[in-house]
Amino acid sequence: MELKTTIEAKDIIDIIGLLEAEDIDIWLDGGWGVDALLEEQTRLHKDVDVIVHIDNVQKMQCVLERQGFRLASGGAPTNFVLRDEKGREVNVHPVRFDEKGNGIYRMENGEDWVYPREGFTGKGKVDNRRVHCLTAKTQMLCHTGYEPSEKDFNEMKALHQRFGVEYPEQYKNKF
Repeated sequence: MELKTTIEAKDIIDIIGLLEAEDIDIWLDGGWGVDALLEEQTRLHKDVDVIVHIDNVQKMQCVLERQGFRLASGGAPTNFVLRDEKGREVNVHPVRFDEKGNGIYRMENGEDWVYPREGFTGKGKVDNRRVHCLTAKTQMLCHTGYEPSEKDFNEMKALHQRFGVEYPEQYKNKF
């Protein structure tokens, strides 16, 4: 069987539907999160990045395991990747919410990344289906702390042009 190298809109909708049926909230992040905000697919995606409350991680894994997804790398409480036999990947970022509603994500190096509370209010569309995603401002924030690729710069440019979100300070001279 040939492995898929991309995950498509229909795949995203199917995954969200499965998780919603089990009362598991997720927020799209990364490339699909940006495309959801833009309400159009702008490029091919090798995976879907999702944020989920850490208390729902085990339940989420069980739901997706019933659909053929298996742990491919990593593990909670840091990010991990689930992959099915077709090669579709779900990159999971577990968070715990603090008393202010900020999402605290434990990175692999042991440091915490803080998603601001208001970042979880994003709404978008994937193939005309309403989805939860990070806000444009928070998506822009997520492009900091590493050297962005060309696709990352394209995403930042699209967020800036559509929503007027300021570029991260360290990259302003690159646009």
